[in-house]
Amino acid sequence: MNLYVTNRTKSIVDLSKIVNSRKKLMNQEVEGALIIFVRKATLGKVKTRIAKTHGDETALSIYTQLLDHTRIVAEQVPCERYLFYSEDIDHNDSWSPDAFSKFLQQGNDLGAKMQDAFETVLRKTSPVIIIGSDCASLTEEDIRRAFHELEDNDVVIGPANDGGYYLLGMNDLQLFLFQDMPWSQENLIEETIFKIQDRGLRYALLSTKSDIDYYEDWEDQKHLIQS
Repeated sequence: MNLYVTNRTKSIVDLSKIVNSRKKLMNQEVEGALIIFVRKATLGKVKTRIAKTHGDETALSIYTQLLDHTRIVAEQVPCERYLFYSEDIDHNDSWSPDAFSKFLQQGNDLGAKMQDAFETVLRKTSPVIIIGSDCASLTEEDIRRAFHELEDNDVVIGPANDGGYYLLGMNDLQLFLFQDMPWSQENLIEETIFKIQDRGLRYALLSTKSDIDYYEDWEDQKHLIQS
């Protein structure tokens, strides 16, 4: 037996399965809604860590590009879309009201704001997924895969390299995921998974990605931006 040929044939078959599985995923109908949390693109108020090293204008330019990338990716997914602003709702920005229902974030901290958003959208449809606007490597496939995972799981999470997450999704409101959590801490994903497991819920993890927090992150990932 030619071991090289056998292994090569197996690799081709495995690759074919992956390609076919991806095609099926990308053509699959999507039921549910996508929540996007954004900040208003205002000079001096976005990407403050980048601003400290490279100035407010550079920080604003980077965040504007991230917003455009997030919008383009979201528009590729055929689902309901809900845009939640951290401050004033901008009715004249590039996020068309025909494609995005616009709301204002409500709550005293990130957990309360996310809980309010999930409660609002879950009254209308299910499942629901939330993303931010800081991930340059986020793709349509990531969001589609998240919806797909919720067919067999209660919760889906997209882990971030800093210990948080760039995506969270669920079929029903899970209040414990928004209360008494270590927001902006490196153990957020660990605590999230622990609480899910402690309640006997099923969950799925997507691939790990990095948010754009520092200029070095941008330099590493800016080639992934869709525009």
